[in-house]
Amino acid sequence: MPITPDAVSAAGQDAPAVPAEPLSVLHTFQLTPAELAAVRALLDEAFEGDFSDEDFEHGLGGMHALIHDPAGRLIAHGSVIMRRVLHGGRWFRVGYVEALGVRADRQRQGLGGRLMAALEPIVARAYDFGALSASAEGAGLYRSRGWRPWEGRIEGVGPEGIVRLADEEGSTFVWGGIPAPEDALAFDWRDGDVL
Repeated sequence: MPITPDAVSAAGQDAPAVPAEPLSVLHTFQLTPAELAAVRALLDEAFEGDFSDEDFEHGLGGMHALIHDPAGRLIAHGSVIMRRVLHGGRWFRVGYVEALGVRADRQRQGLGGRLMAALEPIVARAYDFGALSASAEGAGLYRSRGWRPWEGRIEGVGPEGIVRLADEEGSTFVWGGIPAPEDALAFDWRDGDVL
């Protein structure tokens, strides 16, 4: 359910709700080249230039949640894509949240929560469970929405076999019908950061 900010008057009475900026959910194929360029520009700004071509590529091919301001400028974006994850001898279809970013001047205003509220139903209906790699700054948002750090090992299924991704342990969050942590989560390999 989208989070709408409420304003409270100086008298302590509830004021009318402030209308939320429009949120749309579209598949990558529905985004125009100009819209994709706007997503890339937003993410470059939100990640302060630490968002690579591979990072951008990882966020494509799935569903995108986009929030625009009243002037039509993109102010927030997140996507969910499919990952294959090996756990306990079985492959799972995982809804992996990627490329979640909010324009610098609009951060800490509930937009990240609105994006997640739009993406989580997709994860719940289309995938076995959800996963994401959380930054230290983003971990609080995900915890508040019921995502939790994976307590087991994190691995990647690479060209040379299974590789432990110890640096991802503690920052990989899961949500939904999650398997027990006795066995590792082994994610499908990809160029750039595996997670």
